[in-house]
Amino acid sequence: MTPPLVLTVAGSDSGGGAGIQADLKTMLALGTHGMSVIAAVTAQNSRGVQGYWELPVEAVRAQYRSVVDDIGVQAVKTGMLASAQLVETVAGLLAATDAPVVVDPVGVSKHGDSLLARSALDSVRHRLLPVATVATPNLDEVAQLTGVEVSGESGMRRAADAVLAFGPRWVLIKGGHLTGDAVDLLTDGTAEHWLRAPRHDNRHTHGTGCTLASAIAAGLAKGLGVPEAVSEAKEYVTGAIAAGFALGEGIGPVDHGWRRRS
Repeated sequence: MTPPLVLTVAGSDSGGGAGIQADLKTMLALGTHGMSVIAAVTAQNSRGVQGYWELPVEAVRAQYRSVVDDIGVQAVKTGMLASAQLVETVAGLLAATDAPVVVDPVGVSKHGDSLLARSALDSVRHRLLPVATVATPNLDEVAQLTGVEVSGESGMRRAADAVLAFGPRWVLIKGGHLTGDAVDLLTDGTAEHWLRAPRHDNRHTHGTGCTLASAIAAGLAKGLGVPEAVSEAKEYVTGAIAAGFALGEGIGPVDHGWRRRS
């Protein structure tokens, strides 16, 4: 039996903790078949991003068409897209694809390195977010896209409204940068779902955002509704954070295989 099919359109992380590598590990761990469109290549390790190189638009489009036209997809997840030209190309491809889309509007790496040209922000706002079934910005990305600064839970509704104004069906505001429990807000502007998990004392959290978005896409590919897919993804990524391990001299990755090892 063919497992559910999930496609990631993102950047490659040479250190294996985030990006395409994290996406494919997550998709496998959650029982789906992961496929990839590489939009950029990074030189990256536990200490940061030493450089990145965008792929040509023609290469990104050809990868996408190759997968979708022959194999098909049941959900798509986007991550690092680097430039306005790539954002607009991918947004056009997604708009013509009959599958739910999870948009992780990656702006900076875990180490604070920029992964998106400032000139691409308008394309993310007005081309990519409108095709999203679920958008999953963290608080830094919310500020970058909307100007809304959040310092506590009380500001998360305002952040969600600001992102929803750009057109995604649902938004998951990730509150991992706040203190206290790890709390996220999922809303479509009407229904609200607050997701809470204990905060684990573990600095090795590289790849958290990529992993969460990919886990949501895996749930949608299995036929779950958005709230159920997000809830299951939150549980998976919480376990992955708890099991994150040291790698190199800096911040290590979450453990995508934590369920098998536990």
